[in-house]
Amino acid sequence: MSKKTKTAFVCNECGADYSKWAGQCSACGVWNSLSEVRLGPAHTDSRAANFTSAQAGYAGAAGQGKVQKLSEIDLSELPRIPTNASELDRVLGGGLVPGSVVLIGGHPGAGKSTVLLQTLCHLSQKLPALYVTGEESLQQVAMRAKRLGLPADHLQMLSETNVEQICLTAGEVKPKIMVVDSIQVMHMAEVQSAPGSVAQVRESAAYLTRFAKQTGTAMILVGHVTKDGTLAGPKVLEHIIDCSIMLEGTHDSRFRTLRAHKNRFGAVNELGVFAMTEQGLKEVSNPSAIFLQRADEIAAGSVVTSVWEGTRPLLVELQALVDDSSLGNPRRVAVGLDHNRLNMLLAVLHRHGGVLVGDQDVFINVVGGVKVMETSADLTLLMAVVSSFRNRVLDRDLMIFGEVGLAGEIRPVPSGQERLREAAKHGFRKAIVPAANRLKTDIEGMQVIPVKTLAEALNALDMA
Repeated sequence: MSKKTKTAFVCNECGADYSKWAGQCSACGVWNSLSEVRLGPAHTDSRAANFTSAQAGYAGAAGQGKVQKLSEIDLSELPRIPTNASELDRVLGGGLVPGSVVLIGGHPGAGKSTVLLQTLCHLSQKLPALYVTGEESLQQVAMRAKRLGLPADHLQMLSETNVEQICLTAGEVKPKIMVVDSIQVMHMAEVQSAPGSVAQVRESAAYLTRFAKQTGTAMILVGHVTKDGTLAGPKVLEHIIDCSIMLEGTHDSRFRTLRAHKNRFGAVNELGVFAMTEQGLKEVSNPSAIFLQRADEIAAGSVVTSVWEGTRPLLVELQALVDDSSLGNPRRVAVGLDHNRLNMLLAVLHRHGGVLVGDQDVFINVVGGVKVMETSADLTLLMAVVSSFRNRVLDRDLMIFGEVGLAGEIRPVPSGQERLREAAKHGFRKAIVPAANRLKTDIEGMQVIPVKTLAEALNALDMA
């Protein structure tokens, strides 16, 4: 008797399941987001259902159903596998964790396959590693490794797209680290959908994750991105994996940024910086020096600020251009900053700073393509706007940071002393900071000006 095929409808945004199709997902409220998922009969192949515990010492493997008291749980540090790239280790939280699943996404040509091939070629010299390629042939990968001059004598390669066969082969090879490139081309025989569909991506990722947990294999999945820059596939994919990182960079820039959006074993919003060279992606240990490559003659509207990225400060240049508007509604353009926050801060500047730019076009840009997500750049943004509006060039060795409240007060930001020390290390000699962030001990060669209100900051720069 044939086994009946199960059918479900899954929301691409939140991963909610439904027994029948609906125009709107009741869980997240998004319209036209349900896709049909056809699942075959329950898988009964014991070879694929029961994976070999290749690493018996792994303490976090799935399937260990022993009940323990919270106080009896071993709190020893999870073992980490260094990747031989300090910037990648920084984003991962210190290295790869056995049994963890990492999803790395990025636009085509960003360098996902390159950085993973470099990492595995070096790791394979010390640990068994397996690179599974489903999009490229083995010859293409070998040509890239030769062009980059990578050690290729120990890395094991597999060209396969069937998930069950990949796991069976990996069970025989017993790798410590495994890369699957990419999850969008993987498929399972029991799922009656095309590779890349919601059903295939969801079931393939769940199957590979189960394999990683039960064998203690550190697994890295490569994912594609959509037009708006988000990871393709169902949202449930991000709930399955342990760490989600994005490799970002424009085609006209040789620099790439690696940022963690989810990490169960480390900090989120950690930033790693790489430079694309003929020898592949090279890590940049001092990213502030890159983003501070300023012109010999600084124009009005250019100010440097310090933003906090994960566990370290990062100095970036913020530029503003204020010009007469020929439109009834002046334009407000913010690149690298929140557009709504720009409008709010301009209102604060008028009310509490006495500077009216309501009839001016205001353009804001963060140099280097960095996206500033925190509020420490508020005061820097307003000082750059006033500098451009007054056509006053600020000192080259000036650095500003601070959050601006709706009442015009300057609020403190976290890790103020670390930001100032990073600025002093790069030659800055003057800083305007919130009064609550004043230094307890002076930094040699740096003048720190504490301010409590927006008016005090304008007076400090003689731009009131």
